[in-house]
Amino acid sequence: MSDGESLQEVLTYYRSWLAFRQRFSRVPGVQAAVFADGSVAFSAAYGLADVESAVPLTERHLFRIASHSKTFTATAVLQLVEQGRLRLDDKAEMHVTELVDAPAGKLTLRDLLSHAGGLTRDSDDADFWQLAQPFPDREQLLAMLRSPDAAVIADNERFKYTNIGYGLLGLVIEGATGRSYNDHVRTEIVEKLGLSDLGPELDPARSAEYASGYSSLAYADERVPIDHVDTQALASATGFYGNARDLVTYFSAHLPGDDRLLTDASKRQMQHPLWNVGTDEWPKYGLGLQIAKVGDRELFGHGGGYPGHITRSLVDGKAGIAVSVLTNAIDGPAQQMAEGAFKLLDLAQSKERPEQSADLSRFTGRYAGLWGVTDIVQLGGRLYSMDPSQGDPADKAPTLEVDGDTLRVTEDYGGGSYGQRYQFTFDADGRPESIRSAGGLRMVPIERFALPPRVTAG
Repeated sequence: MSDGESLQEVLTYYRSWLAFRQRFSRVPGVQAAVFADGSVAFSAAYGLADVESAVPLTERHLFRIASHSKTFTATAVLQLVEQGRLRLDDKAEMHVTELVDAPAGKLTLRDLLSHAGGLTRDSDDADFWQLAQPFPDREQLLAMLRSPDAAVIADNERFKYTNIGYGLLGLVIEGATGRSYNDHVRTEIVEKLGLSDLGPELDPARSAEYASGYSSLAYADERVPIDHVDTQALASATGFYGNARDLVTYFSAHLPGDDRLLTDASKRQMQHPLWNVGTDEWPKYGLGLQIAKVGDRELFGHGGGYPGHITRSLVDGKAGIAVSVLTNAIDGPAQQMAEGAFKLLDLAQSKERPEQSADLSRFTGRYAGLWGVTDIVQLGGRLYSMDPSQGDPADKAPTLEVDGDTLRVTEDYGGGSYGQRYQFTFDADGRPESIRSAGGLRMVPIERFALPPRVTAG
């Protein structure tokens, strides 16, 4: 990140934006972290870890990060490839001998890592995702893999996401190392990075540290808590837990030049886009990593969907920035919130930073009126007007220019108030007391805004 001043401006607003989005989205809790310039530059938590007991969410609470587990599994496989103990073109049956006569055993590790093996996603009876039954153990997973229904389509026909395939990769790692999957990845990945709040499976000894997970508002007016359960033989697909701070630190080890886990050559293989995930050009999938475009940035990372927790991590390898957002609701907007950090960075860096004489910070803040909320935000040495209720904080944000105690709209998207002004009234201490928006509506700082019992004329 070349512009440290812009980064700090972005992180200052990102903190405020996330707090608003957590409340506005009616998500119980949001935890987020950003790695930049070689360290964790931002870490915060909003809302509640336990709604029923009114426990505030902290930066240390643990989340089930679900399919983030696939990145750890892929990392472990590539480590073993570097050590000469596995090859990407090995067939699974070479290391899981119970599958010698099964079609799943003929799939290569590369096929499995890239979701190109054509295997069933979760089998025909996947109600373990609704906690109606336990997650499959080793024998049950092998039975699923030996089933005639395991192969849904031919291998390498197209991208086909499969948790069962990643469960098989966990068995491959066990076969190649002689250790349990959980012990191996804990030793070779988590402990190598010195991370204490990251692990491969539910840890009952730390049960009080987990943020409670909650159901959706799609089918009910109230959320209900969802138990945490062991994912057993699918740990390599979905078992991991962690917090945002440790998660971005883990992803920093996937940046170029960092040799703590893998060589750059192996990281390039993981991050190389092999398959289109859908019919559009983006996103794509590599070896255990999703690759997406946000603006002009090509980002790698992964999402995770666990009963009660939705999580997302995105990494810009060129800029050396990693963002993780963890939510404790089954419909949490983690992806939108993670992408928001990069969209704000793009806006802050979209123009050359101007020479500054006026104090821009005296205008910044969150202002409310009957029609909604407006944020006046300082990014890249400029002021912008933003609507935090929109999912993309930087979309169509009008640019504002200081003129005394007013801000003139100098750029907008055409449907705004180009050429008009935000007129500020300041109190004796120089703090904004009220504003007249560019649309002519009076607004006040949000902490002073209150609705009457009924909005009446006059």
